[in-house]
Amino acid sequence: MSVTQAASDEVLIARIAQGDRLAMQVLYGRHHVRVYRFGLRLVRDEQAAEDLISEVFLDVWRQAGKFEGRSAVSTWLLAITRFKALSALRRRKDVGLDDEAANAIEDSSDDPEIAVQKKDTSEALRECLTGLSPDHREIVDLVYYHEKSVEEVAEIVGIPENTVKTRLFYARKKLAELLKAAGVERGWP
Repeated sequence: MSVTQAASDEVLIARIAQGDRLAMQVLYGRHHVRVYRFGLRLVRDEQAAEDLISEVFLDVWRQAGKFEGRSAVSTWLLAITRFKALSALRRRKDVGLDDEAANAIEDSSDDPEIAVQKKDTSEALRECLTGLSPDHREIVDLVYYHEKSVEEVAEIVGIPENTVKTRLFYARKKLAELLKAAGVERGWP
């Protein structure tokens, strides 16, 4: 989604909060397919997904004034959809898994050996992070654990973007050396 569209979505929400029906139609036209598809993946029922669209956009109409702008409008819509879908699934007591469907669900959890390897790798990574300089550790923390962009990190730390990139480059290089010395190979088990 473009920055312009994201900004215009926020304008639409502000207009919807004031009762603008045309703004509601535009927002609906822009996002109803995404909401439907997401809802359908969650509830696995076309009629229930159609009902979700109605509920989601009715909530948008009623709650537009409460939108705080802490996330993109599309993110807000999908969060509402998820909440509505999970509520609908809880209400549906008649839907159970038959044996064939239950056996078709793949167990994606790790086996005990992989779980231990991941735990050991995670502990080694945390230990190696302490071997970085405070400046490098701060950049790694913001980029990887708080998922901030280079631009956001530069703003938070108060340094130029190129300095962030340089610190990140050297932090990764040093971290790779520390991990190799700790016996951790690249990749996740």
